[in-house]
Amino acid sequence: MRARNFLESLRYAVAGIIYAAKTQRNLRFHMVAAFMVFSLSFYLKLTTIELLFVVFATFLVIIAEMLNTAVEAVVDLASEDMHPLARIAKDVAAGAVLISSINALVTAVLVLWPRLTR
Repeated sequence: MRARNFLESLRYAVAGIIYAAKTQRNLRFHMVAAFMVFSLSFYLKLTTIELLFVVFATFLVIIAEMLNTAVEAVVDLASEDMHPLARIAKDVAAGAVLISSINALVTAVLVLWPRLTR
């Protein structure tokens, strides 16, 4: 299925986001956490650079979670049996989510924590 124009490509992308948000509990958790972090960031009046770090770290987690969903779907499509390589692909994708989440946590500690403790 190939998009005929930009708007059709955009519709496919939005459909992918909606699918992932509807079917992936962890993605919904990350989206709620992102909303809370962004609300707190605006309340604390972060500088533009601080906000940039928070936004980047937050979106990185959401992107990693969506790529993890895509990898899992492709692996499930390609292999009905639990092949060792299928497990590696899924574990590595999940590891990317974990690493991006740790990055977001470190960013929160470095950027938000000092403002919260003042």
